[in-house]
Amino acid sequence: MDEIEGSVLAGIPMGALALTLTRSTIRMQHTHSWKVDKSNSVHDLIICLTGSAQYEVEGETVDVEPGRAMLLPAGTRFIGYSTSKELYTGIAQHFTLDLFGRLDMISQMNLRKAVTLARWDMMQPLARYYHDNAPPYSTTLLQHHLFMFLLIEFIEQAHIGWREQSVGNVNNPDALSFSVMVAASQIAADPLNDEIVERAVGAVPYNSDYFKREFRKRVGWTPDKYQEFKRMERAMGLMAGGCSVKRAAELSGYSDAYYFSRMFKRYIGISPLGYQQSERRSREGAFPRGEEDGQLLYPLTR
Repeated sequence: MDEIEGSVLAGIPMGALALTLTRSTIRMQHTHSWKVDKSNSVHDLIICLTGSAQYEVEGETVDVEPGRAMLLPAGTRFIGYSTSKELYTGIAQHFTLDLFGRLDMISQMNLRKAVTLARWDMMQPLARYYHDNAPPYSTTLLQHHLFMFLLIEFIEQAHIGWREQSVGNVNNPDALSFSVMVAASQIAADPLNDEIVERAVGAVPYNSDYFKREFRKRVGWTPDKYQEFKRMERAMGLMAGGCSVKRAAELSGYSDAYYFSRMFKRYIGISPLGYQQSERRSREGAFPRGEEDGQLLYPLTR
């Protein structure tokens, strides 16, 4: 649950992002004499599989070795060269990532240039599969989904913060949508913080009451209720994992288990004990409580 709650992209609706692979995957296989000096018109994510290399990017030296991922933003000049006698291999994928159909998502964030992927034992087979099975002259649906997974892993580790007012005038509807997305992401990432709503809403360049109304239009909840629901999601995951109701309440920010139970039923439409029973049934093949062929049945208070 901690990994989910801490997710940078946790508050972004699935349909808000559009990923495009702008060319076939570059299956890197460079000898010790390899060197490059160029820039790309789109973003480029590099993941090393074997060997090593060094890049000069915007005055910074970046070392790349197996398990290391590096993002070269669009328009960034870089110099790269192999630093090992072993073949320097990996993937380089050119892409765009648009937010709300018009905004460049990558340019809205401050990101580290490179990170060592924390779950490389799991990611390495996926990156290897992506490398070995990429068509030489096209892109595929499978590539798209695998790359989104790899890209999200990079963003979650590389993210430093959101760039302030990077979409321009506050009267621009895209600027408002972006502010709502950032506030929702901050709340989703830290739902147990009693001050997170006030902090997230106070950081936007809009009147508080106006912003809360617009937040509700786009997210479906007010900021306070969105935080409450994210706490309920945490509790649902804890109880599904075997936690008692009392313990799940405590770990979700509720000192009073009775109050928690009342709020849980208000949001989810079933008592915590009833939810645990439905989870047991779902493991046997039944639909979880609140879902039936993709249709939400929860009486979610909005």
